[in-house]
Amino acid sequence: MTTKQLTLKQQPAKGGNPLASFMTIAAWVSLAIGLVTCLFEVSDFSDRNLGLMIGVGFLVGSVQIYMIGAAIRLFHHNKTAKNE
Repeated sequence: MTTKQLTLKQQPAKGGNPLASFMTIAAWVSLAIGLVTCLFEVSDFSDRNLGLMIGVGFLVGSVQIYMIGAAIRLFHHNKTAKNE
């Protein structure tokens, strides 16, 4: 019985698409803005508190931005893997 050995080239985790890196940075910035806004506006915890709702929007948006950036990075990685 024989086995096939497959050698994989290891690529640095940071290399890749600059757009994906920008999206990651934008996600962290929006997360920080959301946290700060929520902490300042948490005294009146209701849906009529516009500042708190904006902070929650930034928190939710940061997750979405991060997921889009991760998807761009994965698609870019798959594209380069198929070309090699």
